[in-house]
Amino acid sequence: MSIYSSQYGIESINAELMECINELRFRSVGIVDVAVVSLEGLPLVSLVMERVEETRFAAMTAAMLSLGERVSTELNKGLLKKIFVEGDHGYIVSMQAGENAVLTVSATNDTKLGLLFLDMARASEKISKILTYR
Repeated sequence: MSIYSSQYGIESINAELMECINELRFRSVGIVDVAVVSLEGLPLVSLVMERVEETRFAAMTAAMLSLGERVSTELNKGLLKKIFVEGDHGYIVSMQAGENAVLTVSATNDTKLGLLFLDMARASEKISKILTYR
């Protein structure tokens, strides 16, 4: 089933997804950018700063996911749960959000990672339900 086939229409799905990522951004201190991306690397919804190109952010998410899945499988670590990148100025975290999407967040150094992971897991579950039960 396509994530776009819905009796409610794509606008309703996008509105629910935007509400979900707005809530995540509000709950978790330090989030700079947040996006829900298709497995093919297309942005579904996002809240990204002007300095970040939405399509580039989405494409990089898909590339990280693809490589992470391959590494996890080939090194016998099971299903990929999240990808975590730490840089000098903060973090990038990608987490599967159902079968059709990935939630990616860019956050600052002062982010409490445990809370971020928890909030992202909750948001990923909501996103999965939004995209699945249509």
